[in-house]
Amino acid sequence: MAEKETRNEPKEIIEITPEEIENAVETENVSKERETIQETEEEHKLNSWVPKTKLGKLVKQGKEKDIDKILKEGKKIIEPEILDTLLKLSSDLILIGQAKGKFGGGKRRAWRQTQKKTKEGNVLSFSAMAVVGDENGHIGVGMGKARETLPSREKALRDAKLNLIRIKRGFESPEAEKDKTEPHTVPFKVEGKCGSVRITLLPAPRGTGLVVNDECKKILKLAGIKDVYSMTRGKTKTTFNLARACVNALEKTRGDEK
Repeated sequence: MAEKETRNEPKEIIEITPEEIENAVETENVSKERETIQETEEEHKLNSWVPKTKLGKLVKQGKEKDIDKILKEGKKIIEPEILDTLLKLSSDLILIGQAKGKFGGGKRRAWRQTQKKTKEGNVLSFSAMAVVGDENGHIGVGMGKARETLPSREKALRDAKLNLIRIKRGFESPEAEKDKTEPHTVPFKVEGKCGSVRITLLPAPRGTGLVVNDECKKILKLAGIKDVYSMTRGKTKTTFNLARACVNALEKTRGDEK
């Protein structure tokens, strides 16, 4: 039984010790150092990048600066460094795998593990699904598979960059928003599908948030959509089909525009 609080007895005040403060500051400093190291490594890769395609050479020379023009003209992008140069992309992993647990109670994780039966024994392989976007109307989803986890993530990020698409954003009520500051939702009702999964995205008022599955939230957030309603049907527990259906719905926001 929990003890009842009384008005006369003073409550215990929990104070943070100086050691705990120092540990928290150290963890923050370590995370900042890791971010700076990653940024410097990415800058070094871009500076040492030697383009092999005609489009890559034009981007490296600074003659091609508009990614929307490249996507509209339908030019094929083979080198992911082109997108790293023209856009400031953020990335995230979709939880498509599941850790082992009793009676199917394992937690979701980013890597899906599969086994191949051979004479030498079981050969493990890991699959990963990544999403990249600039939170300004550009989004891409890709898959990667390898014998280890980190190479599969790198392959998924590369595939996601090469599958980048441009979407169209809008307002829930354009008449009410006279200033037309920044589009925040899908322009109209769209439906995407992949396998048995069907997802419908509906425009939502400003401030509603993303009323959608947690994995689709990652995609919509990186696409730059802040408010949306959704409806799903089919086997939505198949996460990679749900993610692809979400991207398919976003792709249809452009309508007849190419």
